[in-house]
Amino acid sequence: MLKNNKTGSALNCVIAVLLSFLTVLGVFFNGEKIGRLFVKAAPVGAVLSMPSGVSGLVKREKKTVTNAKTNTYFSFENESRSAPETATVLPVSKAADEFVTPDDVLTMRDEYNKKFPASKKSGKIEEMHYSSKNANVKYENVFVKNTTSFDLDIEKELDKKATLEIKDKSKPSVLIFHTHTTESYEMADNGWYCADYATRSRKSDRNMIRVGNEIQKQLENAGFNVIHDTTVHDLKYNGAYSRSRETVEKILKENPTIQVVLDVHRDAIYQQNGVRVKPVCEINSKKCAQVMIITGCEDGDVEDFPDWEKNLVFALQLQRETENRFEGLMRPVMFCNRKYNMDLTECSLLLEFGSDSNTLEEAMYSGFLLGRSLASYLEGYVKK
Repeated sequence: MLKNNKTGSALNCVIAVLLSFLTVLGVFFNGEKIGRLFVKAAPVGAVLSMPSGVSGLVKREKKTVTNAKTNTYFSFENESRSAPETATVLPVSKAADEFVTPDDVLTMRDEYNKKFPASKKSGKIEEMHYSSKNANVKYENVFVKNTTSFDLDIEKELDKKATLEIKDKSKPSVLIFHTHTTESYEMADNGWYCADYATRSRKSDRNMIRVGNEIQKQLENAGFNVIHDTTVHDLKYNGAYSRSRETVEKILKENPTIQVVLDVHRDAIYQQNGVRVKPVCEINSKKCAQVMIITGCEDGDVEDFPDWEKNLVFALQLQRETENRFEGLMRPVMFCNRKYNMDLTECSLLLEFGSDSNTLEEAMYSGFLLGRSLASYLEGYVKK
């Protein structure tokens, strides 16, 4: 179990408070999702924090975190922003079957290129591959960005069994939903963006519903019964998590066999100089958006999250399964003091598929791959 270390003198506490104050000076919160700081020189990655108590992991003294998200999500159009971390060479692995880009996605790409020619270019999009270099806890091919006050032993957590037992694949076992349903993507891989093009859309053929569909198809192809809820929760950004919680609670009450709950999002990573970042890797000679698993804990101000360590085990095992099958697809797991409705089941995760600078095609391909990996993982928990 992870443990919690509360030792330290009053002087250390004062110093820690001062350092923390300096670190987060200028950071603002609006209560739901924490955005990212603009940084000129030092690389800054994703760090999430929100809802305390603890389950047995070893807790260490709170250290100052230098890579923080600050909230810039003040309207429907604005996106959270951060500087990227160091790039590495894109890894290549083999997909089980080829992903075929649907004709309507190709049509949307052509329409985009006609409407937004190079003359309307506003800034550059840079490709970035997130790897073990962007993690602070590592074991074999499982990398974690641990921003909590818990010491994390990945090997010990991987040795545990997830609290999963699928007795009947014909009954719903997986729920896919979207708190930020309208998050969407670029349409063309041009290496630049146009500020007039909005990467938020109510259209289900181009927002997060489309990525969820890919995950759903791969699970259903493997025989799992999946509920994919397409409710739009973020026409107003504030309150989206409360609204999606109501949706999930209702579905879980009506379908008690559901054990896995996935909240499917995409990230947004901007630099102060106007450059936007797309997390990418290459699988079977085809670009796809890197995926980040977010799993939370009861720490800091986070309360009423007693089974969070069970989510952590699920997250780490899914990360390992996916990296074993599709090397490089996954960004480091984000282990943070947030809840994000992950207290509703013992196998709940938030997934970020690329950023708003990835293309829809890249994100759909990642949904295809993650769906295959999840299906393979869940098969090991089907009661024979």
